Amino acid sequence: MKTGDIPRILIVDDSPVNVQILAEGLKADYHIKVANSGAGALKSATSNEPPDLILLDAMMPEMDGYEVCRRLAAGDATRNIPIIFVTASHDAADEEYGLNLGAADYITKPFHLPIVKARVRNHLLLKQKTDMLESLAQMDGLTNIPNRRRLEEVLAVEWRRASRSQTPISVVMLDIDHFKPFNDHYGHGVGDICLKAVAQALQSMLSRPADMVARYGGEEFAAVLPGVDFTGAGAVAENFRQAVYSLHLPHALSSVLDQVTISAGFASCSIPAGDSYTGLLAAADKMLYQAKSAGRNRVCGAKLTAMSC
Repeated sequence: MKTGDIPRILIVDDSPVNVQILAEGLKADYHIKVANSGAGALKSATSNEPPDLILLDAMMPEMDGYEVCRRLAAGDATRNIPIIFVTASHDAADEEYGLNLGAADYITKPFHLPIVKARVRNHLLLKQKTDMLESLAQMDGLTNIPNRRRLEEVLAVEWRRASRSQTPISVVMLDIDHFKPFNDHYGHGVGDICLKAVAQALQSMLSRPADMVARYGGEEFAAVLPGVDFTGAGAVAENFRQAVYSLHLPHALSSVLDQVTISAGFASCSIPAGDSYTGLLAAADKMLYQAKSAGRNRVCGAKLTAMSC
């Protein structure tokens, strides 16, 4: 949830009266979505526009709120959505059970609407702060692009998606040529400026929302290209190389040219299989090594089959 966005509240209750009361009380400040069953709650929570908070009835037929909470807490994409149970049960054991499942709060019926609104507001503020901290933890502080942790999280998700849909996926590994001599000669301050410029040049080459480039560590960068085959990945890697070349950053100690250049290695898998992307990443890294061994300022690539992924 970003600052300034209108939060989305999902109200889950099999009683139309309860849904109406809560929706009427909250609609002035939030986007309201409703579901009248556990299955509907799960569908809404995993949609392209998931809620920022869920008001969840504990007692529902077929799938109760506790089971919904358990499933949401187990999902990578849903475990951080705050859940407030709204229930007629005044049993302390039920409240303890719900909180132990991962719920953020517990409200008993008949509820007092101003208290509901205050608790919703407080939990949304807490979520907003948590989301901001999580976002900062996924960004590289120097270059302001995603860091290695975020790249590997995205790569894991995209690999599983590609494996299910049998669509290609590619990874590009990039390294600034002779960066240590650059730092030694020009100083670390200029080195930082160089890293920032390279990062922005690489990011400017991405044309699709699903593509990502990240600082992988030191002077090394990496890109994830979902749905991109071997030919497409080679074109993107070459665009990366050209973008950095076009910066014309002086590099007096490079054995390649008198300016900053990069080497790139990429690997593409046309038929992804299994749960691990490590083979793809290792192949791209091997191609990077090959590009550097062959003289740097160039691109090398590998096309993998399902067996070698």
